[in-house]
Amino acid sequence: MLNDPIVQEVLIDITHEEDAIIPIIECILNGITSDLDIAVETNTDLKIVRKVLYNLNDAGVVTYKRSKDPESPGDIYDWKFIQEKVFEIISSKYDKIYEEIEKSIKYEEENMFFICKNGHRYKFEKASEINFRCLKCGNSLDYQDNSTIILELLKEKDACAPMRKLKTK
Repeated sequence: MLNDPIVQEVLIDITHEEDAIIPIIECILNGITSDLDIAVETNTDLKIVRKVLYNLNDAGVVTYKRSKDPESPGDIYDWKFIQEKVFEIISSKYDKIYEEIEKSIKYEEENMFFICKNGHRYKFEKASEINFRCLKCGNSLDYQDNSTIILELLKEKDACAPMRKLKTK
């Protein structure tokens, strides 16, 4: 799971720690659950370990259990990784992407476009208002067949669909 680039991207987005995040979670998955032990095992500053863990906790990706340290006046925090939450975050992210793609498809299907040779694009209504002359470069506007754009959007939508229903593997 941690080798998956999408999972890594989500975890990095949550923690803003590209180098530390994977080793910290690997420690938790391997039974090293206290922040102090994780810092020692990963050779990472304790402040960074705690920052990462607190950010993950805020996102619901880890939880902790606090107990008294019998050897010092401080507390011990034992962390647990919630894999299902990572999949929920990914599914939610792809739900939003899927919805945006659907909006784009609808926009493309419901409109006719005109484009100049420099790529400036106008909907029919605007193109007719400006006499089919580009406002930016003055070139003439020609009809644009947007069927390839729609096909590409449909492919993106199809590729995105499975990510909306992720389950733990």
